[in-house]
Amino acid sequence: MEKKKTATDEALVKRAQSGDKAAMEELLVRYGDTVRRRARGFFLAGGETEDLIQEGMIGLYNAIGDYSPEENGAQFKSFAFLCITRRMIDAVKSSARLKNVPLNNYVSIFDSDWDLFDDSPEEKMIMLEDRREFIQKMNRALSDFEFRIIVMYMEGMSCAEICAVTGRTEKSVDNAIQRSKKKLQNLVKK
Repeated sequence: MEKKKTATDEALVKRAQSGDKAAMEELLVRYGDTVRRRARGFFLAGGETEDLIQEGMIGLYNAIGDYSPEENGAQFKSFAFLCITRRMIDAVKSSARLKNVPLNNYVSIFDSDWDLFDDSPEEKMIMLEDRREFIQKMNRALSDFEFRIIVMYMEGMSCAEICAVTGRTEKSVDNAIQRSKKKLQNLVKK
């Protein structure tokens, strides 16, 4: 049995920078666990670990595009770790700024503790059940792609950031957002 040779990170980066989507995907998969482990070391005010993971993946995506062994003088692994960490630190600093206080205090439909009002336990249970029901309806009404895109959009990611994370074109992402909005408006009207 012959062992399959795997390309070095640097070789994959070079291919990805030349437009090889398979090489880009391989790097994103290889470093996905690194991003997740790194996100555990930070706290994002008003956010979740998943938000930091998304920020880290954007940092990784940027590292792939910006890496140059001649300029950086380091292995890709070190450069990527630095870019991922800096992106997460920037997100944490940004979330802590006073101008973001309203954003940090928002209530997401995905939060587990949905305390809008000081209601009775029965009213809270009804609200939680309504939220679960809406998310289920949302999941049924939207395609998997639309659901992923609209969740990222509702969490505050820009169209460009969503493109970077999903690997889709800006037109594809924008169309998915528009379709999702129309479907959700119809869902709310029912």
